[in-house]
Amino acid sequence: MLIREIAAGRLVDGTRLAPEREMAASLGIAVGTLRRALADLTEKGLLDRIQGSGNYVRARGDLLGVYAFFRLERIDGGGLPTAEVLSVDRLPKPSDLPEFGSALDAYHIRRLRRLDGEPAAAEEIWLDASRAERLERDDLSESLYLHYRLALGFSIVRAEDRVGVAPAPDWAPADFRPRPGEAVGFIERIAWAGDGDSVEYSRSWFDPDAARYVARFK
Repeated sequence: MLIREIAAGRLVDGTRLAPEREMAASLGIAVGTLRRALADLTEKGLLDRIQGSGNYVRARGDLLGVYAFFRLERIDGGGLPTAEVLSVDRLPKPSDLPEFGSALDAYHIRRLRRLDGEPAAAEEIWLDASRAERLERDDLSESLYLHYRLALGFSIVRAEDRVGVAPAPDWAPADFRPRPGEAVGFIERIAWAGDGDSVEYSRSWFDPDAARYVARFK
């Protein structure tokens, strides 16, 4: 949760966190559990723990990058993103998609995105097939971009989003509250890898009663 809040820009570099007992109470966890999490983030270089003063955010771009491109938040802000993979298939690229990658086919991934456990978005991703010999449903982690980096050997460094309104898709699971055809928020994205090639095209339909699109600039 803290990594997500730092990556989203809600906790900026140098921010002093709330006192540990107050923070643990607000999260409904034991102080010892919180301290173990804070110690882990300190080892990762995301916090400075100063005796007698408190815990201070130290933002590290290399660790935050896998969250930095996720723009959906709860209506009241924040929210821990998770993903339920619905299907993974290798298919020819449909003719209505924009050009991306070099292969004629792509891995087609459908997911349900949640924020703090609440359904927020139906998501469809097309990854250029030249980037992976195989891609299995059980291999994927909560963050696709982390999987790309650790398992497939490339990182997403740039993305272009176009935000609008579109009908909810007919394939979305029942947990996604908007019904097929109902007007919802819509995000189209093309993403580029570090070598300069566009490698992914995605579409996300988000529930405007559960989430909003947020972009922050520092």
